[in-house]
Amino acid sequence: MQPTVYILCSKPKGVLYVGVTSNLKKRIYEHRQHYVDGFTKKYNVTQLVYFECHEQMYSALCREKQLKNWRRQWKLNLIQQENPEWIDLYNFI
Repeated sequence: MQPTVYILCSKPKGVLYVGVTSNLKKRIYEHRQHYVDGFTKKYNVTQLVYFECHEQMYSALCREKQLKNWRRQWKLNLIQQENPEWIDLYNFI
């Protein structure tokens, strides 16, 4: 299991969600199937557009907190820099 911070979107440059998990494939699948009530289900936020792996969960949690506090434009810039086509990365993990 790999601690991972990820960003989902509803559509390119749409609603964004920042999360953290130790099992990225499983967690994104859960978001896609709307298994958990909440923000991602309400706004249909299911496309994985950014992720970064960490060695320890503590550093992943710190990074998640940092990203959640970022301005929206900074998050858009981060995604645009790493994934300029806003490709759904789910099938690449």
